[in-house]
Amino acid sequence: MYWNPRIETMPYEELQKLQYRELKQNVYFHYTNNKFYHDRMKEAGVSPLDINSLEDVRKLPFMFKQDLRDNYPDGMFSVPKNDIVRYHMSSGTSGKPTLVAYTRNDLEYWTEALARSFTSCGIGPDDIMQISYGYGLFTGGLGAHYGAERVGATVLPASTGNTQRQIEMMQDLGVTVIACTPSYLTHLCTTARAMGIDWRRDMKLKKAVLGAEPWSESMRTKLQNEMGIRCYDIYGTSEQAGPMFTECEYQKGAHICGDIMLVEILDRDTGEPLEPGNEGEMAITMLKKEAMPMIRYRMRDVTTLNVEECECGRTSPRIGRICGRTDDMLIVRGINVFPSQVEYALMRIPEIGDQYMIVVTREGDLDRMVVQVELKPEAFTDNMARMNSIRAHVESELKRYLNIAVEVELKAPGELPRFDGKAKRVIDKRVY
Repeated sequence: MYWNPRIETMPYEELQKLQYRELKQNVYFHYTNNKFYHDRMKEAGVSPLDINSLEDVRKLPFMFKQDLRDNYPDGMFSVPKNDIVRYHMSSGTSGKPTLVAYTRNDLEYWTEALARSFTSCGIGPDDIMQISYGYGLFTGGLGAHYGAERVGATVLPASTGNTQRQIEMMQDLGVTVIACTPSYLTHLCTTARAMGIDWRRDMKLKKAVLGAEPWSESMRTKLQNEMGIRCYDIYGTSEQAGPMFTECEYQKGAHICGDIMLVEILDRDTGEPLEPGNEGEMAITMLKKEAMPMIRYRMRDVTTLNVEECECGRTSPRIGRICGRTDDMLIVRGINVFPSQVEYALMRIPEIGDQYMIVVTREGDLDRMVVQVELKPEAFTDNMARMNSIRAHVESELKRYLNIAVEVELKAPGELPRFDGKAKRVIDKRVY
């Protein structure tokens, strides 16, 4: 089932022609109307007249998150302020916050992308969709909300928190789809179990749309098996608009609306574009965005690009599961470590629960990495020999996947902190 079959099944060569036309217009618009981007292009020695093919996108300069912070609040706008109909903002955990502005057309293309995405997951008028992403400055809640309404689903804007009440609403209203972070879904699972609720028996939930934080294929398998549902990955960031692109029913990568966003995969060290299928850092160009330029924006997300037609019949490019970030990558004793690698290893161990924390410190000249993990209730015991055996096994598995020895601390069920929004998995206490 397609939302916009003409675009979603357009031959890839035709899509590339469309992308070129959109790119040419978009670059000219921002070059003409945005001082920041005009100056950035002049510094790079390029003008809109140099864009004569889709491959010429490589002539354009990169943009970075710091550019948005340096030009806060309104230095990035390409339209008059009275054409801006909404702002969203990042949490600003490092430096100034990231402010994103939208025109009415920007909101329309955002909603269109989500309508296509939710349709590809099989979500439609027969569904009741509970939105358990945060509403407000965070883009997750409102983005999913408008997309769900566009495809005709009934929306329950639950936001985050009040977990027991959320579970009760899911039961009372017969919720069939939930959109939330994967860590919050695991928290819902644990809480429901404590309430004596069986997901398969007592709930009508069929699907979950999960994003806003890294999660692994192992976690997907675990959630699907326990809850009897299908879990779909959704990709989005506030810089591009918000949550936009999901997997289809075949769960083999998130489908990118190629007429809305152009994706490049770059070599992490050189910044040179890589051929499809190679893993690297993603850069995006928003082809229709009016309020502010987002051209060759370095996302810092590490993934792959697939341009082959999907089994579902869509010809749109797909990105693989995000396997890390170039800027949250931990370097521990000279080894690159991504939190997603830790999660992947942990989720394959039967005794380990859903919650973990990575703590990195420096003792003298040496880094020390400790992984705190909760055990499942049935695995937690006073038998120290058994606990030591589990700990040794977890440490062995982590070393096998990370190529570095780490310490493991076993925690009782419920001992680690829970988060209603994005889970905080890493605490780096090192001072450089």
